[in-house]
Amino acid sequence: MNHQLKSFSPWMLGAPLYMPGNRRDIMEIANGEKYPMLRSMIFCTEDAISKSDVDSCVRHIGLCLQGFKDSTQKFRFIRARNPEILARLLELPDIEKVDGFVLPKFTESVFDAYFDQLRGTSFKVMPTLETKEVFDVNAMTQLRQGLLQDDIASRVVMLRIGGNDLMNLLGIRRPRFSTLYETPIGNVISQLVTIFRPYGFSLSAPVFEYLDDSVTLQKEIKLDLAYGLTGKTAIHPTQVPTIEAAYAVDVEDYEMAISLSDQDSPAVFRMHNAMCEVATHQQWATNMINRQQCYGVNEALSLKEYAELSF
Repeated sequence: MNHQLKSFSPWMLGAPLYMPGNRRDIMEIANGEKYPMLRSMIFCTEDAISKSDVDSCVRHIGLCLQGFKDSTQKFRFIRARNPEILARLLELPDIEKVDGFVLPKFTESVFDAYFDQLRGTSFKVMPTLETKEVFDVNAMTQLRQGLLQDDIASRVVMLRIGGNDLMNLLGIRRPRFSTLYETPIGNVISQLVTIFRPYGFSLSAPVFEYLDDSVTLQKEIKLDLAYGLTGKTAIHPTQVPTIEAAYAVDVEDYEMAISLSDQDSPAVFRMHNAMCEVATHQQWATNMINRQQCYGVNEALSLKEYAELSF
């Protein structure tokens, strides 16, 4: 178990690679022998697996777990299909070699079914907000109150936003060459940020499902950051360098963040032609410093150069 998760920044997850849990190469991926640039990965037993393949998928994961090597550099999660599958996963030998679980279709109706099973374990979770309740402010507020319980809040790495599931509920799909923020889901993301972020929960950005449009992907990542989202799940290894390169911090932002975190700084000062106010910019500064520690300062690396970096 990667105990670093007890005191870490969500930025350390980078761009998790989402993949079916019945892939033949998940052991090699988990051990960094394949796709060594990955910071984190999610092995799925839900939407990426047909119902008829679930049993064999769980067995396959169980066999592969035996070959997972201890790692302080890779974060491994399994996306449980439902509370019943979580129960089966928790019974697998060597399940402690994963850091935690993604909880799909997360609502109050399955809240206890998931968390009752996790009581007494050290597993972390990433609940996914992707049901019709997401459109209901009251339902999300109630869910937040449940997650704020001391023994639960400490388990939550971040909340994931299931963009494709939410669009499916609306009967739409992201148009090509358009960001998610040009659809009704942009308003939903804004609402979720204002409900959860002030209470200390990080939220991750939905996936970008087109593999031949890096321009729009980069545009969307900038908007993810502007909305305060942390990390974006990759659906293909080629997306990882694009996503993580965008998380490098601009030099001027980093310098302002350092100054804002300096105890000797005045309450308000001018820097890089911007007003810096310690009282109102402190959380932003902390976020910038956490990003810089994970991704460095933006030095205009090419995507090829970034992909070749050793993490």
